[in-house]
Parts: sequence; structure tokens; C-alpha cells
Amino acid sequence: MHEAAEYFHKHHSWIDYLLYFCMHAQTLIGRMAESTDVDQLLSAFKKFAIHGDTKATGKEMNGKNWVKLCKDCKVIDGKNVTSTDADIVFTKVKAKSSRVITYEEFQKALEELALKRFKGQSKEEALQAIHKLIEGKEPTNVGVTKVAKSGAVDRLTDTTKYTGSHKERFDESGKGKGKSGREELVENTGYVASYKNAGSYDEKTKSK
Repeated sequence: MHEAAEYFHKHHSWIDYLLYFCMHAQTLIGRMAESTDVDQLLSAFKKFAIHGDTKATGKEMNGKNWVKLCKDCKVIDGKNVTSTDADIVFTKVKAKSSRVITYEEFQKALEELALKRFKGQSKEEALQAIHKLIEGKEPTNVGVTKVAKSGAVDRLTDTTKYTGSHKERFDESGKGKGKSGREELVENTGYVASYKNAGSYDEKTKSK
């Protein structure tokens, strides 16, 4: 668009501007699409880079998360590309003393794997294909921990599954009985409320 504006500034004609735009529309649209694709690739890199590490900035990715990205995004297919291939490429592109890769090194790693993953395609086609596998993606188990915790809480708070003295503290609706559910109250009969043989002593005495 910047080039089109310069062209219009030189010729001062809307007709010339429209003609220029029509002639170069495909190129301009292609550049816009490429920009969007780059943003989505960077977004995926950042999401995987911070996965499992609350201190991560998203600017660098460790080897574990790199392999996870390759698995989750199907870069590793178990045939053309394996986990070993991903590890080798990671070691190849990173700085010797570093344990992480930058976004630029990440792109180099994808270039290394592209032709191996998409055999028979040109370098450009293979690179585009591998980018498509990753663009806009995120770690597959995001939210799993939260769901698991929720399930555990549900089990702990389900009063229908309580047994023994704990069960006596709630009615059928799950509402707590309060003090009556926590204590065995003594009634005027002289027996504890939960005693099942109340009154049987007198009957035995009379029978004698």
C-alpha cells in the first residue's frame, strides 16, 4: 500500500492510482496474507514457549516444548520426521552454550525439517506446508489440569457418596443437618437418639 501511495503522489490521478492498484492487487493481497501468516506462526511459537513455565517470556523455547510443538502440530509424523530428528535439529540451530532457541532459530529449525517432512516438494512449498501445520496452534492439553482439579472437587463435595458418620451430617438433598448431624443428642427416654433397641430392656424385664 505504501508503494501505491507513492505512485499516486507522483501522478496525482485517481485513475492512475486505480489502474496501479488493479495491476498490483494480487501482489498486495499476497503480502497482506504473508503478514497474517507470520503473525500466526509467531503466536504459536509464543504459546508453546511459555507452556508449563510461569516464568517464561515467550521469546525463547526450550527443547522439551520444541518437541511438544512438533508432536502437537503433526510435524513429527513418525515416518518422515521422528522425535530424534526434532532433537537433532534443535541442537543444530541453537547457540552452543544455550538450552533454548529464539524465534529466528525456530524458523531455521522449520526450514531444516520442511524438506524432510514434505518430501518431493520444493523448498518454498515444503516451508509453507510446515508453517500451515503450526500457524495459530497451541498446546493440546491446555485446560486439562483445571478440568482434573474440578473433577476431584466434585467427588469430594458429592454428599451422596459419603459413608459412616459423614453421611449422617447431610439429608437426602445434600443439605447439612447442622448440630443434629454432628452430635448424638440424648432424648428424654434416656437413650441416645441413634440407639436402635430403645425400650427393649423394659419388655425383657416384664417377661421375667
